[in-house]
Amino acid sequence: MGYIRAVCISEKKGTGKKNVGEAVFIEDEGLKGDAHAGKWHRQVSLLSKEAVEAFKERGAKVEDGDFGENLLVEGFDLKKLPVGTVFSCNGVVLEMTQIGKECHSHCAIHEAVGDCIMPREGVFAKVLKGGTIHVGDEIRIIGETRRYRVGVLTVSDRSARGEREDLAGPLIRELVEKDSYLVVEQSVVPDDRKAIEEALIRLSDRVKVDLILTTGGTGFSVRDVTPEATMAVAERNAPGIAEAIRAYSGTITPRAMLSRAVSVIRGRTLIINLPGSPKAVRESLDFVLPNLYHGLDVLKGQVTDCSSEGKKIHHLHHTN
Repeated sequence: MGYIRAVCISEKKGTGKKNVGEAVFIEDEGLKGDAHAGKWHRQVSLLSKEAVEAFKERGAKVEDGDFGENLLVEGFDLKKLPVGTVFSCNGVVLEMTQIGKECHSHCAIHEAVGDCIMPREGVFAKVLKGGTIHVGDEIRIIGETRRYRVGVLTVSDRSARGEREDLAGPLIRELVEKDSYLVVEQSVVPDDRKAIEEALIRLSDRVKVDLILTTGGTGFSVRDVTPEATMAVAERNAPGIAEAIRAYSGTITPRAMLSRAVSVIRGRTLIINLPGSPKAVRESLDFVLPNLYHGLDVLKGQVTDCSSEGKKIHHLHHTN
């Protein structure tokens, strides 16, 4: 078990936070009054007190919250815990969703203390159950979720220009998060091959998602280049998934044969092209999502064969 040594908030992102002693945690939102609260996967930031003390031994003078942490926790080496770790603290339940982050160059935190340990030592969480946390409260690990990290990429010139609302991307998020998946990033890019390639590489290599779902740009239009961009960043082909979606969709509409969508692997990330229409997205995901678990587990190194012993349980396991 561990203990809360500081509870910090800030009104602006990229700045140090102030220890306020206690805070209200809102379910699926974050800390009340904190700049980082919102409907995303990094609602709460946590940092080990031990990591801060080690930094202080280098001669740096830092106060609680200077690294942008919401919770300063003593007793856990947080960065060594797996994504999906579930904490309980005074009735508040937090699910760890990310370890470390990309550093904002020249941010206020770095300018103030000359370094920022949050990108390499900090972790982030979602609020599964709300309540109030105070300095001195006990925090303990109560289980682990088995969720896959997902990046959603909408490819559309008009949506990228703000001329048309992106309906497919938010729908993908809604559908996958009903299952064993967590969307850690959702973005829109134009029908530009270089922009698509760069987005796919960043999600795979830097954000390190388990699954990327693209929507749009798979038809016959001269601007439909999502399959070409996807194949350009691929390290291995995984054609069976796209073929299966196409075959299933063909039972609904014969126009499914016109889809040029592909499915590939880059590193440990599976990339799947989905159609652009919300209706087709729903049909595709209803079919394919339940069948991806094993492949994603193999990519993550958690399963090595197709035997029954390799099957995983994809929901929250609580221990008392």
